[in-house]
Amino acid sequence: MANDALNLNPPNATLHISTHGSDWLWAAFSVMLFTLLVTVVLNFLRPRGTRLFHQLAIIILATSSLAYFSMASDLGATPISTEFRADGATRQIWYVRYIQWFITFPLLLLSVLLTTGLSLSDIFTALFASIFIVVSGLVGALVHSTYKWGFYTFGCAALFYVWYVLLWHAPRTTFAADGAFRTGFRISSSVFAFMLLTYPIAWALAEGSNVISPTSEMIWYGILDVITGPFFLLFFLFKLNAVDYSAFGFNSGKYTDTAAVVRPTKAQEAGSV
Repeated sequence: MANDALNLNPPNATLHISTHGSDWLWAAFSVMLFTLLVTVVLNFLRPRGTRLFHQLAIIILATSSLAYFSMASDLGATPISTEFRADGATRQIWYVRYIQWFITFPLLLLSVLLTTGLSLSDIFTALFASIFIVVSGLVGALVHSTYKWGFYTFGCAALFYVWYVLLWHAPRTTFAADGAFRTGFRISSSVFAFMLLTYPIAWALAEGSNVISPTSEMIWYGILDVITGPFFLLFFLFKLNAVDYSAFGFNSGKYTDTAAVVRPTKAQEAGSV
């Protein structure tokens, strides 16, 4: 079946994705959606009260699936005048991608940091830094002048803080269950931190300096999102299977989830009269 996305939703900029770029986005969307369905099944196979990480993964994958459906359909972009070009060309800036990252980046970071002994204040500060990075990237991408690199610098500064938390601060905390997930965290945080390194490089070459085409941008970001989304989450959930969930000390706060309701017997009721 032919891909008519660009015919039904014509590009709104001079520099735009090609049909091949849309094909790749549909493929990435399929991976996101399939992994989402698998995670939903795995979530219901787990006992109630031990589904936090699976439900976070579901939110991340559902958001990513929606974003990639939009981008594959050539929807969710706005034209912005390009820098370093004298012909006045415009480029598609995909704001829907930044909406996706605004939701998924903090939740990915939250999933990883919840396995550590970091305080809530440290975790929330790291989550703020991740949101700060995404907002800086979006505003910078929408700016057509050299001032975009100021926002890029702000985002990179916040990224250094996230790296500090992932690679230095969090590994030195006291892990639950006598450090049963310490090795899993070190692997997960190292992979996640490395993937975060590649995003600002892609931004600099795509939305920043317009060195690569929008189609190449989609391929690059798509590979990164598939790795940090479906592949990373499945690996992360697999490593968590070997850890006793109760060791993390999570509690929903609902009485019916933590204790059985004990009803008095008729003898006890009679004795209390």
